[in-house]
This record gives sequence, structure tokens and C-alpha cells, in this order.
Amino acid sequence: MPQKIQEITTASLLKIYDSKNVKLIDIRPVDAYNGWALQNELRGGHIKGAKSLPFKWTNYMDWIEMVHFKKLLPENEIVIYGYSPTEIDKVEALFKKSGYLNIWVYYHFVDEWAVNTELPMQNLERFKNLVSADWVNQLIKGEKPPHYDNDKFVLVHAHYRYRDAYLTGHIPGAIDMDTLALEAPETWNRRSPAELKKALKQHGITADTTVILYGKYMDPDNADEFPGSAAGDIGAIRNAFIMMYAGVKDVRILNGGFQSWKDAGYEISYIDEPKKPVSEFGAIIPAKPELAVDTPEAKQIIASPNAELVCVRSYPEYIGQVSGYNYIEAKGRIPGAIFADCGSDAYHMENYRNFDHTTREYHEIADIWINNGITPNKHLAFYCGTGWRGSEAWFNAWLMGWPKVSVYDGGWFEWSNNPENPFEKGIPNITK
Repeated sequence: MPQKIQEITTASLLKIYDSKNVKLIDIRPVDAYNGWALQNELRGGHIKGAKSLPFKWTNYMDWIEMVHFKKLLPENEIVIYGYSPTEIDKVEALFKKSGYLNIWVYYHFVDEWAVNTELPMQNLERFKNLVSADWVNQLIKGEKPPHYDNDKFVLVHAHYRYRDAYLTGHIPGAIDMDTLALEAPETWNRRSPAELKKALKQHGITADTTVILYGKYMDPDNADEFPGSAAGDIGAIRNAFIMMYAGVKDVRILNGGFQSWKDAGYEISYIDEPKKPVSEFGAIIPAKPELAVDTPEAKQIIASPNAELVCVRSYPEYIGQVSGYNYIEAKGRIPGAIFADCGSDAYHMENYRNFDHTTREYHEIADIWINNGITPNKHLAFYCGTGWRGSEAWFNAWLMGWPKVSVYDGGWFEWSNNPENPFEKGIPNITK
């Protein structure tokens, strides 16, 4: 005989929500968790301390693996809440089927918790810069989605030297942008101000244009000649960083990239959209020079007790087993850099992404960083091999509202090209 569903009231939840053994599970979309009021609730965000486990993920065979990954244990008291009672009950049944017996359901998040400003909630500081497929769909249909007050936007499908990623299917109205438009292949650093100005104007982008970027994940293979061509999801955030450095004031990222658009079931276009150049960019480039760090300042950061150089590479790269790239020979790491593991290799960000390619729960990222000594009270400069993964980690910190974060643009590629720069291999002995 199936166990009866146990419902918890707002008053009872308030008494236990911050207990160590109680785990609140938010099954709404990740965008709602981050701060978007998708059901017009009075306050966007999530109940303080809740974990994000979207109902959408129940469609994946490895749903239970994500439950374990989030360290949700059978002995925990699980409280599930969301928008839909039907979805809440389905997730409750899945937990029971997986051996979790101490489960409560909470049906009154919207009408009781979110409306009461005295009850604790949290949200991603800059959630509006991480948008959903529905938000993009509203925009391209000519509507005014929430937190958008502009009258001009450009939707950008980013890729690296692989227009077929765009031509084989993209969001209607999107133009394509090669990352090479904004970064130079000789150094893999951002291009000069004059080059950036020219490229942005060619793509119809001014300082006052709202730019929404996304990419297409296409299973990068490190053995390919150009693996980055299949990692447009990371390339989109690389382009976003450079645009913000240049001075584009309103840059958004589609959370989950093209995968989120497909998952939502929206129309896919195969039209090669023409770019609409503009005559002026409208700002002196760089308008935000503090977002980028070059090698001289990187060395100052390593020496400073108030700053950290953050290595967003894979562990084999960090300890010098591999260089990570088919065009970089040197192996090793910059001495004094703190490790912030990206995932498996130079073209993946598994430790910063969910399995549907949406951005990982920001509390989890922050906790890992803080445990490693990467804290918001310091100037942080994120780097990788050539800037892509460093840009994505930087974007996460920026979304959280961490006050002084930059990208060390040169990264391991520039550092290792100078034989006078020190390097290390092996497991580090951290003393800083």
C-alpha cells in the first residue's frame, strides 16, 4: 500500500527550514530559482537554503545521480516545493521510489511564502543577465519581457570558426558571430580597441544595444583539430566578457544555450540572417578596462594578500600531465594560483554546468570557491588556457555580485610562452 503524501504548512516549515537535517528542494525551473518571477509571484528567488532540482530533470535517466551529487541523503528530511502540486507529487513519488522516506510536500510557496516579505528568500544578484528561452521568445515576438526597458536588441549565436553550427539550426532572428571577431588567434586575447569597435559595429552592436548571446554545445572532442568549434556554449560567454569590457551596457546570456531553446520546443530557423551594421559604437573602448587583467597585473595579484589568481582548468592541466591544447606545448601551472576545477578538459565546464547545460546552482559554485580560499572580499582574476573557461567562471562570480572580478586574458598560453616566467608541476603545496 503506497504511503500517504505528507503536507507541511507554512508555519511548520518556518520552524524547521534551517535545520541541518532538513533539505528544501525547489523543483521550479532554474530561472525561477535564480530570481525570475515566472508565475508573477511577489518576490522572485527561492526559499533561503533550498537546493535547485528542477522538475524538468525527471525526464533524464540520471535524475537520481543528480540527487546524490547534491548530497541529498535518505536520512535527510526532504521538503519539496514548486509551482505545480502535480509536479511536486511526482517528484515526491520519485524520491520514495529511490528509498527516501522522510518526505514532505509544500504547496504554498507562491501564495504564502513569496508574498510574506518577513519570510527569508534568496536570489542570484544579477539574475536578469541570465535569461530563459521563454524570455528570449517573448523578445523576438515583439513583446516586452520582464526586466527589459530597451527598444533595440541583437540576438547572437556565437561559434568559433564554424558557421555550420549556426546554419544547421538557430533561434529565429539570431545573427552569427565568430569568436575570432573579438579575440585574436595569435594571442587568443581580446582584440585591440579599434578592432573591437569595428567588429561590434559590423554586427550592429552599440554600447546601448541589449545583446543576448547563446551557443550550441556539440560534444567537443579534444582529439579534433579545432575542438572549440563544438563548444559554442562557452564561446558565447567569452564573447559576452569581451563585449562588457568594450562597453556594451546590457549583455545577457541564454541560460543553457541552444539546448534550452530546443528543450522548450520553440521554432528553429535555418535562415542566414544578414547583419545590420551601425555607424557608431557610442563609447570609448574599453569602457570597463578593470574587467581584464594582463600578465604584469597578474604577477601583482599573485604577490598580493588581497587578491587571487584563479585557475579554471582541469586537474590534469593543473598538475602538468597535459597542456590541455593541441597548440600549447608547455605543461604546468602558474605558481600561486588557486585551483577552481572546470571539469574534464579544456572544452568542457561540467563543474559549472548542469547536465542540461544550464548554469549550476550558484550556491554550490560559491561554496566550492570559498572552501578553496576564493572569496568575494578579494580581487579575483580567473584564467584558463586562452580565456574561454576563465570567462565563464568570471561570469558566474559577476552574476553573484562579487565586487572585484576580472579575467586574466593571457592565461597559461601567454604565461608559458615566456621562458622567464616560473611554472610548477605536480600536486601543489599550498602555503598562501
